[in-house]
Amino acid sequence: MREEMGLRSSILVPLHLSLNKRRTCARTSTRKLHFAHIALMTTPTLSASPATTAPSQPASSSGPSRSVALLVLVSLWLVIFFASLFSPPLLDDADATHANAARNMVLTGDLVTLKVNGIRYLEKAALPYWMDAISFRVFGFNAFAAHLPEALGVLLLALSGFHWSRRAYGDRAAFYTGLGVLTSAGVFLFTRIYIPEVLLSLFLATALYCLLRTLDRETTSAFPSGNLSESSLPVSIHAYAMWAALALAVLTKGLVALVFFGGAACIYLALTGEWRHLGRTKPISGLLLFFAIAAPWHILAGLRNTGGMNGHGFFWFYFVNEHFLRFLGKRYPKDYNKLPGYLFWSLHLVWLFPWSLFAPVALIQGWRRRTQGLSGIRTFAARTTSLLVIYSALVLIFFSISTNQEYYTFPAYLALLTLLAAALVRSESDYNEDGASRRWIVAAHATYTAIGLAAAGALVYGLWSSRKLPFVPDIGELLAHRGVGDYTLSMSHFFDLTGPSFAALRLPASLAALAFALGPAAAWWLRSKRRHLASTTAIALTSTVFLIAAHIAFIRFSPMLSSENLARTIQRLEKDHAVAPGTQVLLYGDQAYGSSIPFYLGRIVSLVDGRSTSMLFGSTFPDAPPIFLTPDDLLRSWGTGERKILFVPLEKRDEVDRLLGNHKILLAETSGKALFTDRPLDTPPR
Repeated sequence: MREEMGLRSSILVPLHLSLNKRRTCARTSTRKLHFAHIALMTTPTLSASPATTAPSQPASSSGPSRSVALLVLVSLWLVIFFASLFSPPLLDDADATHANAARNMVLTGDLVTLKVNGIRYLEKAALPYWMDAISFRVFGFNAFAAHLPEALGVLLLALSGFHWSRRAYGDRAAFYTGLGVLTSAGVFLFTRIYIPEVLLSLFLATALYCLLRTLDRETTSAFPSGNLSESSLPVSIHAYAMWAALALAVLTKGLVALVFFGGAACIYLALTGEWRHLGRTKPISGLLLFFAIAAPWHILAGLRNTGGMNGHGFFWFYFVNEHFLRFLGKRYPKDYNKLPGYLFWSLHLVWLFPWSLFAPVALIQGWRRRTQGLSGIRTFAARTTSLLVIYSALVLIFFSISTNQEYYTFPAYLALLTLLAAALVRSESDYNEDGASRRWIVAAHATYTAIGLAAAGALVYGLWSSRKLPFVPDIGELLAHRGVGDYTLSMSHFFDLTGPSFAALRLPASLAALAFALGPAAAWWLRSKRRHLASTTAIALTSTVFLIAAHIAFIRFSPMLSSENLARTIQRLEKDHAVAPGTQVLLYGDQAYGSSIPFYLGRIVSLVDGRSTSMLFGSTFPDAPPIFLTPDDLLRSWGTGERKILFVPLEKRDEVDRLLGNHKILLAETSGKALFTDRPLDTPPR
């Protein structure tokens, strides 16, 4: 399936934010294992002497109280993520495709076999669709219900990062971690459509945290453990929670969850020698719990889906084709692309922006502690640092080798943001004494301010240049449609933006220009006054304004990104008796071009030349409904028998014009997409 075109407009506003890091005592053994750790070289190692009581936090690294911090984080989530659930409508491609699979679950009661437009959809794990199905049952079939589980996933990810970072690094680092999750560019961009990455990140983070808590019962943390309600929980609770979270991660994204968790855990245990305490993780009973949660769906899906293409069924398609062959770049069919290496790595500066501006600070601290051996580390902070470095490096390296999309490394975002937050807090604590860190913090603010002023200037110029241009509601008509990367990368349509299209974005551009002009400079001024918490909070609030502007821009792109309005046109024509109720609707090309149409119509549509991508394997099963037509089939039946309504995406307009010529009647058109019928309407529409 063509990957997530719906993200293309959100990139209009680069984000910004900054994180902070906490100071703790550093005294660890350096004798064994100079794991001149690529791990620890890239992040701060926060460690304390293995005392029986946690060290107090320096005043300069203290943060807001837990209740105030949580209030701020939840408020930001409400403004940025919850408020955006109501619009735009479901988008074509992956967004509505996944919603269609969940809708089918609700209507049929089949919770095992995913189906899209009546065709088996066997390439995805089931848990995200179960969550969507529950949401649909409660709130109805709409965009709010479809995106609610993902928005809740963002909130839980921020809160889990807050909790973990608070135990490891203290209040301020916890607050900065939560701010980073809620206001970084990548998290916002890659939750505009329903893809499972944020849920995968949540479950993997939970499993990793529980692993550390299971192994770490006799060590200290940077936060007074007496204030943490879970400090008295039995080891078994964390162990079983780890296995349960890992099982849910597998049900969310498949075997890649085992690769990331298992790989990170094995490397960490080997380097630290903690494998001696592996028995604490309840390996036998925990594995039984894991299989009890993860295995039933996989087994049932395999038993119920046999006899597809070349005799293959679910087991081959899901495990071999979607996992191993996808990793090797040999998946069938090939409906994806891969980022060039230089883009894959450099774009993470955008996805983590503006936290990524403080990466040099983390690198400096990591380099200073490069000789600290893991074997002597006893603090929860140091162990957290080591595990997060190993885990994030594993995710990044894995997808640098595998086929990838821009958002595939999403599971590493929380780990990287947590490490950046810890690094910044420590640098704030040493701001007056540590000249190198201070210079890099100042450089980060200078860069951020320069980017802000340049962006504000460009936006003001665009606003001034377009002041006399008319406002065009359908922004899709103004885009270049260059076909960058054949639109198989999620960000391809960013390159479609043109000057005239800017006139349709005046409101979000004005908000973004105002925030860019004032926010970065204000944060820098506060930093110069040593008001570190206020400075970083100012960056987060500035980023919040940018994200609101980005969402408004995203709504302005909805006529191009979604075909919901064309589905409503068909429903209106049927209601007005201009066409008969239940008129046959055909979609020309792959179903991803107009997947929101069957969702909003609530019925199966026929596909012309659409036996491709996500529809291909499922169409080979004997019980697949006869919804596939060839262009010749369409030409022979056009104008005969019952009325037909044909949806044609922009990419196929020329092809349909050659095929049908003037023997078609235009019903509606938006952003280059069109609805045609093969005969005059029964009655004039109202």
